[in-house]
Amino acid sequence: MQAFKNFRTYFLRGIAALLPTVLTIWIFIWCYGFIGKNIAKPINQGIVKILVLSTDWYPVSQEEKLSYAHTNYPELTSQPDLLNEKISEASFIQEVRIEKGEDRWVSGSSQFAGFLIAIIGVCFLGVFLASFVGRRLWHMIENAIGNIPLVRKVYPYIKEITEFFLAKKKMAFDNVVAIQYPRKGVWSVALVTGTGLKKVANEIGKEILTVFVPTSPTPFTGYVIMTLKEETIALDMTVEEAMRFTISGGVITPAEHAAFEAMVNKEKDD
Repeated sequence: MQAFKNFRTYFLRGIAALLPTVLTIWIFIWCYGFIGKNIAKPINQGIVKILVLSTDWYPVSQEEKLSYAHTNYPELTSQPDLLNEKISEASFIQEVRIEKGEDRWVSGSSQFAGFLIAIIGVCFLGVFLASFVGRRLWHMIENAIGNIPLVRKVYPYIKEITEFFLAKKKMAFDNVVAIQYPRKGVWSVALVTGTGLKKVANEIGKEILTVFVPTSPTPFTGYVIMTLKEETIALDMTVEEAMRFTISGGVITPAEHAAFEAMVNKEKDD
């Protein structure tokens, strides 16, 4: 019985050690495969078609045409006259040339060209959107998307998520506090966004704060409430630490994260 408990303990410890690394590698492999299939591959196929239609690259021999015909038009194998007529057609020759080009650009040595072109294209798009004309044009496109019945229910939230993680914008949060929410005796982490509505503060005669209470595991959604300043507790946490605490469901605290970073730095020094 004790041997089984030891086995379970060591097994779970090994899984805990390996899982972060395995998941990280899997995520990168999945992203690479997704980008390669849905972005890089179409770009490379487009490159091949442009080269075939505009240049004399990738000429094909009689043997290559016959091999392509036998593979893709097997019904012509037993009809030599129709086969010779087919392999003489310009459209058929283009098909063969495109396949030959794709052997190099899609699955061969030049397959990474699609990734490089995609990265450069995104950079140029970023430069364009930084201009006045680009911003105006993109604003018009977003307005058009916002008028599509079903898409407008999804697009704003996707945009909010991507901007939260990618946009280099200064967070409009002053500091992190703990408040009793949603009832007395239950404490929640909140981000201070302002001093509240003056009308409310004047009515009660006390200083209030407007805070944003993020929800787990998606901290970009939550609740905006007003609370008495005297009933809040200022926390020695950064906004990033509060977000990390919320996303992890309270598992990652500032102290644990600091200990993890210290361990990583120590391993680098060693």
